[in-house]
Amino acid sequence: MAGPTVETFDDERWKPLMRATFMYGAGDVRVIDVPDPALKHPTDALVRIVRSCICGSDLHPYHNLPATAGGKSMGHESLGVVEDIGSDVATVHRGDLVVVPFAWQDNTCDFCREGLQTSCRHGGFWNAGDVGGMQAQAVRVPLADGTLVTLPVAEDSALLPSLLTLSDVFGTGHHAAVRAGVNPRTDVTVIGDGAVGLLAVLAARRLGAERIILMGRHKDRTDLGREFGASEVVAQRGEEGIEKVRELTRGDGTHTVLECVGHRPAYEQALGVVRAGGVISRVGVPQYDDGDIGWHLFGRNLTLTGGPAPARHYIEELMPDILDGTIQPGRVFDRTISLEEVPDGYRAMDRREALKVLVRP
Repeated sequence: MAGPTVETFDDERWKPLMRATFMYGAGDVRVIDVPDPALKHPTDALVRIVRSCICGSDLHPYHNLPATAGGKSMGHESLGVVEDIGSDVATVHRGDLVVVPFAWQDNTCDFCREGLQTSCRHGGFWNAGDVGGMQAQAVRVPLADGTLVTLPVAEDSALLPSLLTLSDVFGTGHHAAVRAGVNPRTDVTVIGDGAVGLLAVLAARRLGAERIILMGRHKDRTDLGREFGASEVVAQRGEEGIEKVRELTRGDGTHTVLECVGHRPAYEQALGVVRAGGVISRVGVPQYDDGDIGWHLFGRNLTLTGGPAPARHYIEELMPDILDGTIQPGRVFDRTISLEEVPDGYRAMDRREALKVLVRP
């Protein structure tokens, strides 16, 4: 006679579930149940997310992601509390409040030591392979020692929105200014009045630039840009905008241009407003594969630079100014939502009803 049936619970259906954001195609964002993340390697940490957000770069797949049955996890910026760590993790501990940069890295390879963590030999990016996203309740963090940075504030600190910008958006604006060599002697044009553009203004001002021309056409945003340090605003676009900047600069253009949009017209505008011998620094994720790199660039001795910001590299430099109140980059967040409201947050940013949306899971 057979004995009693013993039910096992190794089926996916019985795993503990959390809520996470997935995109199933252009305009199709859903918050769904997925298995809780678990430690896979001794260098991993599990982080419970306390603040996340929607990035302007998330709108690119929101416009053009092909339909996919399995969906794509979303989110690459967060603050969280360490819930568990692997046996080899030594620099963060359970209960630590941490900032999670938008790439993960060992922070020890040659590229990391050179301050180029986004090219880490052993690192990668969120929402790829078996690494999930951060518009969710929790995330597994690979290479936790090299990725996570402990924050010296409480989980309910009023500084959390500004500290969250260290995970990507402020680091990206700062990277644009650093790669361009912004200093007190350089005039700057910032193209784009999204969150990255506005924080590029803040970063340029922090590095000493006194003349910063912000090219943007949304007054509520450019008003904030003025508060961050823009000396002039040019609302015109294309050739008209180029003419206006050249009029303001006696026909020369500015020494540096921080291109914070990522579309080809923004790059063409940058070429039009940069001074001979100047620098164009691109941090808007490019949505094009070809652009003018001929005589218009070469003949005027221009430098073209930029790329994905090594946010981890900049955190210790930028954090003190946030902690002491010198700067408030968190002012770019103009709407706060719950995790379940993330699809509404995408719609609001796409319609420009919100500048940058903060998510509280």
